[in-house]
Amino acid sequence: MKATVFAPGSIGNVGPGFDVLGLAVDGIGDRVTVELSSGPEVPVRVRGTDAAMIPTDPSKNAAAIAANAMLRRYGRSRSAVVIIDKGLPVSGGMGGSAASSVAGAYAAALASGDPATKEEIMTAALEGEMFVSGRHLDNIAPITLGGLVLSRSIDPIDAIPLPVPPAWSVALITPNVRIETKQARAILPEQWDRASWIQQMANTAALIAAFMSADGALARRALDDHYAEPRRAPRIPHFAEVKRAALDAGAFGCSISGSGPTIFAIVDGDTAERCLAAMRRAMGDVECQARVAAIARRGAHPV
Repeated sequence: MKATVFAPGSIGNVGPGFDVLGLAVDGIGDRVTVELSSGPEVPVRVRGTDAAMIPTDPSKNAAAIAANAMLRRYGRSRSAVVIIDKGLPVSGGMGGSAASSVAGAYAAALASGDPATKEEIMTAALEGEMFVSGRHLDNIAPITLGGLVLSRSIDPIDAIPLPVPPAWSVALITPNVRIETKQARAILPEQWDRASWIQQMANTAALIAAFMSADGALARRALDDHYAEPRRAPRIPHFAEVKRAALDAGAFGCSISGSGPTIFAIVDGDTAERCLAAMRRAMGDVECQARVAAIARRGAHPV
């Protein structure tokens, strides 16, 4: 059998929620097709955005690793023949490896006829994501479930979908640079002082409250990352100027999407295009891609 799944992009961390908050983004993502084979493993076929940069060796490809992990979970002896249609850039901060992993795991379950739960899909997807960037759910959970998701625990997986205000969306700007997640994580401290940790925890809790109550003013105060943003911002062209422009144009908050270089701003319908235009101007002559995207209420799904 054969199955195809689309998985949306995502914003990891959503500012202060390092490794625990993620937000699914509509209109952009990866599509993975899995067909079961009883023969030897074959190279992964990759098409689309940055296709030449994606490994075709199944043992080094996130989608194939996740797909085969799902098959092993159900005791299947066959291997996965994988085709990826990439919509997300490599090292772009939009959850590209996580989207391929989730789509690969989900498509493998469908192709084998197994009724996988969302938790089982995320468990298999973690194996692909772990190979590329580390063992965390902040992208995998919203990509699987849609919307804003809090990942409370990995062992066992405990991912909690949260309400999203219907009028809120995101303005995204991606400068033409690449930041590898493993390198971006390596510059972060393993230990942190108590006062900073307390403030970060308070900001994360307040940001969740802001989404649940559609309180833009609270979101503006809460979307304040003291941990990753100050250390990663120097790698992103004109980050400070872009953030200031977004806030001055009426955004509820602005920060780095995942490891970057994508910068995101939380906006509502009245300010979305104005914020995006201001962010793009602030990027100056740096080549970039810019868009306003809805928050994806629906996670990965068959197509």
